Amino acid sequence: MTTRSAAADLEHGATPWLLVAALATTAPHVEHLPTWLSLLTGGALAWRTWLWHRRGRLPHRAWLALLVAACLGGIGWQYRTLFGRDAGVALLVVFMALKPLEMGSRRDALVVVMLGYFLLLTHYFYSQSIPTGGWLLLATGWLTATLIRLYGGAQPLPQIARQALVLLAQSLPFMLVLYLLFPRISGPLWGLPQDAHAGLSGLSDRLAPGSISHLIQSGAIAFRSHFVGEVPEHASLYWRGPVFDEYDGLTWRARSAPAGERPVPPAIDASAPAQAYTTILEAHNQRWLLALDMPTTLPADSAFGFGLEVLAREPLRARARFGFSSVLAYRVNQRESPAVLQRALRLPAQINPRARALAASWQALPPERIAEAALTLFRRENFVYTLRPPLLGANAMDDFLFVTRSGFCEHYASAFVFLMRAAGVPARVVAGYQGGEINPVDGYLTVRQSDAHAWSEIWLAGQGWVRVDPTAAVAPSRVEQGIAAALPDGDPLPVVVRLDADWARQLRNRWEAANNAWNQWVLGYNPQRQREVLSRLGLRQPDWQEMTAALAIFSALTLAAVTWWTLPRGRRRDPVERAWQGFCAGLARHGINRPAWEGPLDFAGRVAREKPELAALAAAAASQYAELRYGLADAGQLQHLQECVRRIPKPRRRTI
Repeated sequence: MTTRSAAADLEHGATPWLLVAALATTAPHVEHLPTWLSLLTGGALAWRTWLWHRRGRLPHRAWLALLVAACLGGIGWQYRTLFGRDAGVALLVVFMALKPLEMGSRRDALVVVMLGYFLLLTHYFYSQSIPTGGWLLLATGWLTATLIRLYGGAQPLPQIARQALVLLAQSLPFMLVLYLLFPRISGPLWGLPQDAHAGLSGLSDRLAPGSISHLIQSGAIAFRSHFVGEVPEHASLYWRGPVFDEYDGLTWRARSAPAGERPVPPAIDASAPAQAYTTILEAHNQRWLLALDMPTTLPADSAFGFGLEVLAREPLRARARFGFSSVLAYRVNQRESPAVLQRALRLPAQINPRARALAASWQALPPERIAEAALTLFRRENFVYTLRPPLLGANAMDDFLFVTRSGFCEHYASAFVFLMRAAGVPARVVAGYQGGEINPVDGYLTVRQSDAHAWSEIWLAGQGWVRVDPTAAVAPSRVEQGIAAALPDGDPLPVVVRLDADWARQLRNRWEAANNAWNQWVLGYNPQRQREVLSRLGLRQPDWQEMTAALAIFSALTLAAVTWWTLPRGRRRDPVERAWQGFCAGLARHGINRPAWEGPLDFAGRVAREKPELAALAAAAASQYAELRYGLADAGQLQHLQECVRRIPKPRRRTI
């Protein structure tokens, strides 16, 4: 029967390093784990800390096996499976929490460290933000330092930290090469099939009272746009989203495409130059791309919909960049299909009789005068723009126009379109965003969910579809300055929108600019971005063979550079190492060569056997070097070692 080597036992002083590593890799998951599992993880690590402090005996493995079985049962009951993202992460956390309770050897400790490296990757399933990346970088550094402490023994903390930083610095070139050249995949890098579309927010495919006012209370960024040239005025920034032309008395819905029917590209008569811009759109799990009204040049794999909105081929489930050109002054579809116009006149029967009667009194007027009459109604009567309107009844338009007279943009757009249709003017509701705020740090126009808006379109003979924003008649500051300027102080708005202090706005702008760069060049480094970077390196249309060759070449060059940097070189050796190498070179001239693996004291012993006349000198030099390198020595001993080098006798020349 053999006993385990003492060198394989876990040193008592290394255990705290491992416990901190376990805590650092599991703590961020507390937000996503069930409460009982978080308490169990904290309790297990606290128990192991108490045992380390008391030098207590570790629990028997049979008890740990029972505890693992209980945890497996609890996870299976909690998630109804042991597979998938959440259940898999929970299992890893359990293993990390319980492994230290049987950790008695360096092999067990190595398992904890490797499990920690793997567990760090799972944090990106839930968050891919800059703080998450910073925390994981610190945790990676701590795990690396733990490895050094585990196998290098007790050392000063600054020395361990320095070694860990050197190791991580050596890995950075390989990371950059793989990041730039390894083939990208489309879609979210850290999303799993069952959760890749979770947590997406934005405009819905239907519009009802309260839908946009609820969205307005979010300060989340919907998209960012960067213009080539001057940014248009705030009042001109209408970002077109879904178009609603089906109404059931309460909810507006987008037109459902008949089988086999395709939208006809619009006929746009532009009266102003086109403006080019790039939009970075956040994922919203819908097909619309939110172009500045009216787009003339569309991105690849997109087309116009039935309502002149821009639609992608597939729902947008990951952040993406799109290039557009739009004109702000235009006439579109001056000749429209009779079927489209007929659809834009439909209303449910026998609802809102008072609104119908008001619209009927305008039917003798020209369409332009009818629209102006409705806007005059909103201007002159006591209508209120608020996020907290009263509830509406079955005749919602009658209640809004003649009773409550309080509402948000969807109320005014819906009421206007209802009046237009009742008066015989084709009309529809358009949802999207209005406005945005320039970030002076990076020059991007930031559009938030709080900029969500709804307006109307009417079709006029000779002019085509004309945008009419009834909200501007009630609260013109909404269109000219933004949502914060239009609402009273009591209405709920996200703090990020109501910032008044200059320092707070500057801090927000810098943080959002940093996030924008992170999103574009780290999270958003997709196949398109990779092609752009590779084209700058001379690879115009790289295929997988060229990518593989480039990856191999750059990896080899990086390996050579790192090897050159890490190999010892004469100019980088310290004085102690130079003196010792000089002594070994002097003895080599006497025929005694020291291999790299031979220690100084062993070398001195061999010199005494092979060259007794040099025994005393070799013993003195070896002892001085050992003290200088591994002990507590002073500068005087270095001088003694250098003196030993000078005292090496010159070898006698052989005579023939």
